[in-house]
Amino acid sequence: MAKVTGLGGIFFRSRDPAALSAWYAKHLGLTAEAWGGVVFAEDEQRPGYTLWSPFAADTDYFGTGAQSYMLNFRVDDLDALLAQLRAAGVEVDERIEQSDFGRFGWITDPEGTRVELWQPPASA
Repeated sequence: MAKVTGLGGIFFRSRDPAALSAWYAKHLGLTAEAWGGVVFAEDEQRPGYTLWSPFAADTDYFGTGAQSYMLNFRVDDLDALLAQLRAAGVEVDERIEQSDFGRFGWITDPEGTRVELWQPPASA
C-alpha cells in the first residue's frame, strides 16, 4: 500500500513573502533557495523528527487570535537561539517547556504568527 512517509512542506499565505523570508533567514537561518523555499535535509547529525498533528479548533496552543497553523522548527541550542532573538528585538515568549520530548520555546514573527522552537532530546 502506498503511504505518506513524512512532511513534504509547509505552505502558507503571507502579506509580503520577500520580507518575511528575509526575516526568517536573518533570525532563524532559513535561507530560501532561488525558487523561494527552504529545503531541510535529514541526516544523523541533527536529531529529531517531523510530526503532523491536528489540534482542537479551540486550542490556545497556537497563541491568541485566528492563527490556523503553527510552524515548529527543530533547533540545536534553544537557549542560545532565544537569547539571540531577544537581543535582535524579536518577540519571545518567556515560557520554556521541558519534557521527555525535548525543550520548547515560542516566538512571534513580524506578521503575528506564533512559531514553536524545539530542541529534541539527545536521544531523538
